[in-house]
Amino acid sequence: LQTRMQSLQPDPKAQYRSVYEALKKMVLTEGLWRPLRGINVTMLGAGPAHAMYFACYEKMKKSLSDIFQQGGNSHLANGIAGSVATLLHDAVMNPAEVVKQRLQMFNSPYTSVLGCVRAVRRTEGFGAFYRSYTTQLTMNVPFQAIHFITYELLQERLNPRREYNPRSHIVAGAVAGAAAAAATTPLDVCKTLLNTQENTALSSLNIRGHLSGMANAFSTVYQLGGLPGFFKGVQARVIYQMPSTAIAWSVYEFFKYLLTKHTLEKRT
Repeated sequence: LQTRMQSLQPDPKAQYRSVYEALKKMVLTEGLWRPLRGINVTMLGAGPAHAMYFACYEKMKKSLSDIFQQGGNSHLANGIAGSVATLLHDAVMNPAEVVKQRLQMFNSPYTSVLGCVRAVRRTEGFGAFYRSYTTQLTMNVPFQAIHFITYELLQERLNPRREYNPRSHIVAGAVAGAAAAAATTPLDVCKTLLNTQENTALSSLNIRGHLSGMANAFSTVYQLGGLPGFFKGVQARVIYQMPSTAIAWSVYEFFKYLLTKHTLEKRT
């Protein structure tokens, strides 16, 4: 839904006024499973990407907190740790995101993940999978900084003793994800344009070849949609990020609690 609603010049058959209308129209005209297109490539990338992400975050958060605020919880350390962890996460997820969004486009010419990978590599080269990497980083570094700082701030209020508390992890994760998603939507619109290389939009501005670079993406979005264009799909993005970050944090905190408890029991 987010990919479709961020289209700058959508096909008349894929113009949506709301998230509900988009979902209803997609299911009725394209089938029940169309909204889940691209889930396989997302799952393939998400495992290793999140493993590196949280491992790096925990290690850096502890090391930097000891430097900035000995024995305490430093928000600066949380922000920096989240930003650095993003570098590793996006290196894995960026190619997966390119394939996912190409499959999700209306009337996508790609029928499978492997077919999409082969076609993109053959026609645009390997660099196409990282064309939006700098834009993704530019988006995700502030996203994760806002995300982690908001999450840690809410944990201080909702769970000051930092115990395993599923309710506080879900609530803090959802609010943190929503705040970060809304703030970084303009960059996400640019990333989607770089990933999909939306032919209709680029042709209307007589752009030949492939669009590359964050500056070009910003200029193109502004020319096609003005300032409102940068917030296309913001509702879908927030609705997507809230359960996504809530689930991610609650699952992560559960396994952190479980593994830490198991380690302590072994020592005693």
